[in-house]
Amino acid sequence: MQGKQVYQAQCLSCHGADLKGVAFWPALVGGQDSLATDKPKKTVGSYWPYATTLYDYIHRAMPFTAPQSLTDDEVYSVTAYVLHMNGILDENASLDAKSLPKVKMPNRDGFYVDDRPDTQNARCMTDCLKKDQK
Repeated sequence: MQGKQVYQAQCLSCHGADLKGVAFWPALVGGQDSLATDKPKKTVGSYWPYATTLYDYIHRAMPFTAPQSLTDDEVYSVTAYVLHMNGILDENASLDAKSLPKVKMPNRDGFYVDDRPDTQNARCMTDCLKKDQK
């Protein structure tokens, strides 16, 4: 629950006490079962496929007024809190570099690879180098 304290100090003014957003700031919770509707609500719990993306975004860009000012422990704890509030983690769960990638997000399997030929790019430096050498 350390994450709740970090959230209240650093995130509450933009995302609200209930994590449902304030004014034009996005909601972090809700939206379950809304993606197939006419008005999908894309939140951490309904849309995001990987918990690691949440950690990375918070680490790099939050809080909005002071990006990258949170410690790694604060980022892990507030990530755990947001996931808990979405019903993904238990209240007393903790996250670290080993446990974070193991979190199974509800929409993990909701994305697909676009296999149209015109959307394909080289997937790694090896492929790029091979093309340049021809």
